[in-house]
Order: sequence, then C-alpha cells, then structure tokens
Amino acid sequence: MASTAIGSRSLLELLGEWRTDGPSYEALSDRIRLLVIDGRLLSGIRLPAERELAVQLKVSRTTVTAAYQRLREQGFAVSRQGSGTRTALPGRAASASAPTQGVLDFTKAALPAPSMMADAVRRASEQVVSLLGDTGYDTVGLPVLREAIARRYTARGLPTDADEVLVTVGAQQAIALISRALVSRGDRALIEVPTYPHAYDAIGAAGARIVTTPVSVDSRDGWDVETFESVLRRTSPSVAYVMPDFQNPTGRSMTASVRRRLLDAAAAQGTVVVADETPAELDIDRPETYPPLAASANGARVITIGSASKTMWGGLRIGWVRADRQTIRRLHAVRANMDLGTPVLDQLVVAALFESYDTVLAERRLVLARGRSAIERIVPDSFPEWNVPHVHGGLAAWVNIGAPVSSQLALAVRSEGLLITAGPRFGVDGAFERFLRIPLTRDESQVERAVAALQRAWPAASRHPMPEPGMLAAVV
Repeated sequence: MASTAIGSRSLLELLGEWRTDGPSYEALSDRIRLLVIDGRLLSGIRLPAERELAVQLKVSRTTVTAAYQRLREQGFAVSRQGSGTRTALPGRAASASAPTQGVLDFTKAALPAPSMMADAVRRASEQVVSLLGDTGYDTVGLPVLREAIARRYTARGLPTDADEVLVTVGAQQAIALISRALVSRGDRALIEVPTYPHAYDAIGAAGARIVTTPVSVDSRDGWDVETFESVLRRTSPSVAYVMPDFQNPTGRSMTASVRRRLLDAAAAQGTVVVADETPAELDIDRPETYPPLAASANGARVITIGSASKTMWGGLRIGWVRADRQTIRRLHAVRANMDLGTPVLDQLVVAALFESYDTVLAERRLVLARGRSAIERIVPDSFPEWNVPHVHGGLAAWVNIGAPVSSQLALAVRSEGLLITAGPRFGVDGAFERFLRIPLTRDESQVERAVAALQRAWPAASRHPMPEPGMLAAVV
C-alpha cells in the first residue's frame, strides 16, 4: 500500500533532473505537479518538510517554500497546521481528467462509442423493464451477460460456462478483487514493465512486494523469457500479472513459444497467472490468431480478465473475470466487502452489443488501422530520430523518442494544448524516460495537431535530459 508520506531522498529520485532555464521554484513545482498528474505521486501524500527537501536538493529553503506555495495556488497541494504539505488533485474543472475546451487529450488510449451503441441502449432500456421488480443489486452478473461472455470464450477456443464468469465494475475492479483474494501482505507479485499503471497500483495496494520482468519493442519475442523464468524460480511470486495480447503500452503479443514457456514456469512454481486480455481482440492485422491464454494452461492456474471498456466503450464500466468455479466463489466473497454490485442497465447494453460483437470489432479495427497509419507517417516525418514501432493491434504505439526527456516533454507540451502521459507512468523507479505512449485511437487531423504541439515543445524539453537509470533488473 502506498505510504502517506514521501521522504526527501525518495522524492529526489522521482524528480530526476528537474532544473530548467527558468526560476528554480517554478521548475521544482512543475516537476512535482507532473508527478501528481501522472499518478507517480498519489493525492494525499505528505511532502518532505521544506528545510529537509532544501538540504537534499541543495537549494535555499526559500526556493522550496515558493514551490510549495505555487503548488497550493494551482490546486496540487494543501497545507494544514501541524500536518505539513500534502499533494492534491485540483477540482474537476482544472484537473487533467477534464481538459479545457480546445485541449487535445492523448492521455487516454480509448475509442468513442461504436455506431450500434444507440440501438443497444434502446434494446437494453426495453429489457430492463422486466427487472424493475427486483432490487437491482447484482454482485455476480446478469445471466444473460455471463452467458454471452461464456459463449465468446468458447468460440475463441476456451470452453466456458456462465458460472465460471464474474461480472465486475470494469477491469480495474477485477484486478483489485484478484489482488485482495490471492495476495497476502508481503507476498511477491510479478508484473511486466512497462505495464498498465493501474494494475501495478492495485497489486501494490494489496500489500504485494513487486518483482518485474521486461517487455521490449525491440527484441524478437518482446518478453525476456529467461528473465521471467529466473525471477519465478528465485522469488516464487503468488501471482504473475501479464497482458499476452497487444500489451499496454508496447503493443506486443506473446508468441506461441513464449506462452508455453511462461505457463510451464508458472505451473512449476505454483504461481497463479493473471492474464489481462482487455485488448486481446483489438487485432488490426496480426498474422497469427491465438486463443485465450488459459486455453493453453497445461497445468498452470490462469485467471482471465476482460472488459467492455476497450472494445465497446469506456462509458460502460463493465469488466469480468473468467476462472474456475472455486476461484469465482472466492472472488465473489471478497467482493461483498467492496460494493453492492454492477449496474444492471450497463450489463444489458453490453449483452446487446455482444449480439453484434464481430461488427463492433470490425469497426474498431478500421479506426485503429487509420490511426496507426497516421502515426507511422506523421511522427517520423516530424521526428526522424524517433522510433515508431509497427504494431499489429492494440490501442497505442510505444514510441522511443531518443532521449530521456519524456517527463519534461509531457509537461512542456501542456502549454501547447496537448495532454500526453510520460513514459515513466508505465514503469517503476523513473524508468522509460525515452518513451511516449501515443494512442492509435485518434484521426489524422488530431495526430497532426498533437505532433505539431510536440514539435513546438521539443526544443525546450530536450535541453534537460534525465540521467539514465539503466536497465532495471527484477525489483523486489
């Protein structure tokens, strides 16, 4: 679980090379603000005392005092007598999650609703009438939706019954449920890096000690299987969180060989594999077709996570877990302490969309293919030194920008009307400063606007590269 305070040395590591050509207090406050925006500093964390941080940064106390004051004025910090200065997120109107009009938001790799959404909502509204006599509290999932999910898994090569499915409030709740049920405080949990940051947060919040294994856009297989096997043998983690298809943020997919070796290694150690397959069906033109990872379990215990948010619409907060019946019962028991159920109307909408799911996916693939083409053409034309990998699906490209300035660039480009997430948000300990995640979900004109903003911000940001953290080994 995240600490309620951060020491001056830990903050110094997160700050990296924060100084710029402007006033020191502005540079310091801007850097802390970015850490809060990106989620690397959670809201409510007590910052170091002014004198202590000044000594660590080798600046005057006045500089730190002015930086904290600026953060308070911007809504990113609050101070109370006797409790110091704590990080905060400003009100919705000023927050990064609600950009002002005209600001282009590239922080979310997500698609708008499909064309058949209105019809699905209409049908769901008609179907909900028959359920209005019930309480509406549903902690397992409507039978019609669980049956639709089970049919989809079966069609993809993983025979599934409805009672092997638990419907959740999005994939995020599914990850949190699994973490609470399977991870005890102090257990080790293996996770890929870079990775989906909210998964890392949820597993860490359960009290796990995180160990990591790398995924690369440059290597042939993406996953360093030797390191994966070595970490498993050395640490015997209780769970291993992986994203086998169109991994977020790299876009890589495991080969058949990688899948087999990963599952064999997990089975040998008794590690539960948590396969996040939320982007698994966002295939643009991948040469191979793979069944769900659990279909190749071969003695390994695999729990599968899915979601309607990526393929259907983010406004539908519907996720699910596919697992053996005993695990489903255990997760359901844990859920009783978290919430009172999943929205019924949303479930009916998702069930209706499953009836035309192949059409939904075809529409999604067309949008993603166009976004990929725009990125692969526009970004290299403007930044020849950047490396844009070719991905066969998923929601984003993991672009190597050639210098460790991702955080500076993400902050500087905000002044140019673009919100984008710095690479370290997907890693740990300040790694991935050489990367930006650029969504495939935007049209050509929006990509052009975004790249133009990056061009304007690049000269200032690139003058202050971060120190190289080096290749991260497994972190315990």
